Amino acid sequence: MSARFTFDNRFLGPILITAILVAAHLSFGILEGYSRTGMAIAVAIGAELILGRLTYGRIPHLASAYITGISVGILVRSPFLWAYALASLISIVSKYALRYKGRHLWNPSNFGVSAVLFLAPATVSLLSIQWGNTLWPMVVIWVLGAVIVWRVGRLHISATYVAAFLLFSLVRSAVTGNPWLASVAPITGPMYQLFIFFMVTDPRTTVHSHRGQLVVVVVVAFAEMLLRLAEVVYAPFYALFLVGPASLLVESWLASRALTLDAAPSVGVR
Repeated sequence: MSARFTFDNRFLGPILITAILVAAHLSFGILEGYSRTGMAIAVAIGAELILGRLTYGRIPHLASAYITGISVGILVRSPFLWAYALASLISIVSKYALRYKGRHLWNPSNFGVSAVLFLAPATVSLLSIQWGNTLWPMVVIWVLGAVIVWRVGRLHISATYVAAFLLFSLVRSAVTGNPWLASVAPITGPMYQLFIFFMVTDPRTTVHSHRGQLVVVVVVAFAEMLLRLAEVVYAPFYALFLVGPASLLVESWLASRALTLDAAPSVGVR
């Protein structure tokens, strides 16, 4: 029985994201071409190999690079191969270049995808398809995703984000007058599966405390609601782009402040 639990958890992410890709593509043909996704994965892995070797003198585990590359391949929509390559390259470079106290601040694929959307809005867009009336792909992915994030101890983050999204969708529906189901519909798409199971749960770019993780993910959902009300098209990605690094900086400042207070000499009454 114990042998069942010796599986390297770093392979769980690649298994889940590959399942999302297969289910979404078989159901709706979401990929515009295998060459684009292949390009994104190849550039991500190549950049990880080179930068890891140059920075740390060793070849890093490539599960993270694979997840980044396939995420870019699923999410990005462009007629140009360079858009996929650029998004993957920016994603991996951000891990090594944008760091604070030994941690990178942004989820790599969130940073890379957000960057190309901002830099090339005329030629790059984002996957937006929902599962429609086909229920089984969503059920399979949600069950598999829930089991995997539970195993790595991140289920509370995904579940809290979903609950906050549903709550804030009621607010958006009340403000805009749109039907509530229309406000909820985006969460059933493959884009949100990546966001919920990979981006907001990324161990490298989330705060350490359990309570802090819950607070931050609710703030992400709240920022997304505000951006959606402002008619920002790619609201979830920009919300995480803004809130994620800010939360890490706040956590670092609070930790430094606590150390300073602990180190300060106590003053007693004589």
